[in-house]
Amino acid sequence: MSTTKKKSVSRTRRKRSIRGKISGTAERPRLTVFRSNKHIYAQVIDDVAGKTLAAFSTANEGVRESVGDKKKTEVAQIVGQKLAEKCKELSIENVVFDRNGFIYHGRVKAVAEGAREGGLRF
Repeated sequence: MSTTKKKSVSRTRRKRSIRGKISGTAERPRLTVFRSNKHIYAQVIDDVAGKTLAAFSTANEGVRESVGDKKKTEVAQIVGQKLAEKCKELSIENVVFDRNGFIYHGRVKAVAEGAREGGLRF
């Protein structure tokens, strides 16, 4: 098995383990983060209704121009803050954080910290 395949399988295993323990509701939706090499995506999901309530990523049109020469970690923090702003508009204050099988470090941690700065509680 190649190293890339091994990493993917390990992350999927961790993801399933985490998702077995947490779930998002209307009162406390799940904030999930996906990290690719180029972008970072964050969304708030109500698992009971099966709907995405709010989403924000570096792939959004407005973010690309405003980012400039910032590092990926700084941009991830901005994504967390912007997502928190969207959640405030929808009157969502409490969320469950889902790291999606990624290690809570670097860009994933930056999204969480940005969301906390924006006013979300987990």
